[in-house]
Amino acid sequence: MVVTTRTAWAMLAGAVLLVWWPTAASVVLWALTVTALVALDVALAASPRRLVLERATPAQVRLGEVTHSDVLVTNHGRRGVRGLLRDAWPPSTGASPDRHSLRVPAGERVRVRTPLRPTRRGDRVADRVTVRTFGPLGLAGRQRSTAVPGTVRVLHPFPSRRHLPSRLSRLREIDGRSAVRRRGQGTEFDSLRDYVEGDDVRSIDWRATARRSSVVVRTWQPEQHRHVVIVVDTSRTSAGRVGDVPRLDAAMDAALLLTALASRAHDRVDVIAGDQVVRVRVGGSAERGTLLADVVSALAPVDAALVETDWTALVSGLIGRGHRRALVVLLTPLEPAAVEEGLLPVLPALVRRHRVVVASVSDPAVTALRLARETVQDAYGAAAAERTVTQRRRVAEALERLGVDVIDADADTLPPRLADHYLRLKSEGLL
Repeated sequence: MVVTTRTAWAMLAGAVLLVWWPTAASVVLWALTVTALVALDVALAASPRRLVLERATPAQVRLGEVTHSDVLVTNHGRRGVRGLLRDAWPPSTGASPDRHSLRVPAGERVRVRTPLRPTRRGDRVADRVTVRTFGPLGLAGRQRSTAVPGTVRVLHPFPSRRHLPSRLSRLREIDGRSAVRRRGQGTEFDSLRDYVEGDDVRSIDWRATARRSSVVVRTWQPEQHRHVVIVVDTSRTSAGRVGDVPRLDAAMDAALLLTALASRAHDRVDVIAGDQVVRVRVGGSAERGTLLADVVSALAPVDAALVETDWTALVSGLIGRGHRRALVVLLTPLEPAAVEEGLLPVLPALVRRHRVVVASVSDPAVTALRLARETVQDAYGAAAAERTVTQRRRVAEALERLGVDVIDADADTLPPRLADHYLRLKSEGLL
């Protein structure tokens, strides 16, 4: 049973009665009258148990977009229902308004829609649906909460997709240059043709020449059907925020842009996210047609964990996966302690078999601290920022000495820079 504010106002109205009849009997009489009216209202209120609740929600929505949750209310009772319905969701879904007036005639069904404006990535699970029915006087009613399952997966917004058309255009230019058979373009065998003056003698295929009456040369094209492995670090170093987004989300943005670009280039792409254990592994080629969507959906519920990354476990799987050379992209912060103790010891074995790139999201706030020198407090902040930058530069130099390509940029710049680096490696045949 629930009571409304009308009941409180009715009790206060009894104070007017005390002006004419200021006795204890008048107070008791008025209280009993209001109580009887409340009991009558509860008895006349429709039972919420007669209602059947069903939920219809979208399976997924991109962060920043607006969707809705629908609750279908069917009244199997003989009386109409008048009251309120609350569709409860976690605060991060931005469900507003979540309280709705409810009127369901007997034997009919109505749809109650709650707008959702998610503010966080991941799986959002609906809470209970509460229905409150009122009697004809509006003094009191009945209430029942029912678990109506519902889940919405909030996907990464993928803001760097705006860079994809320009990078695809550059990719087509690379493929176009290979179509005209220019010398020195690419390292993957394409076809045989007759030798013409000016061809590189190193391209002569002597076995094919021996079988024919003319000299035959090989033509090459930029590498295709290569293997690209993207490893996203989900440890404690990825939990910090850089600007308005978590560092992990910025790393995912770069991973998604590279996935989209490499799959369009007909390369096989594997995306791995993990720390002490592998939490997500998605792989495939562009022929499936759903690779990017699969990666976006798989990374959506992944959050940073407050643990150190076990690079030995993550990298050992890459080293033992056949002998084919691959481009391995490690998206991890350049934190000196974490890199020196966890990543550096396992890199030599990885570099011997694969082309390795370490991409890190830098914090623009550190650059702003370096430039501020107006007060004594600013000077101390600038000194701390300078020390941080020096340590990151030292770590980057140690990685480069091992033969690792290092890309250190802010959240907005890292995705296009990583994509450009991939295109350069591909055009030069360095994958």
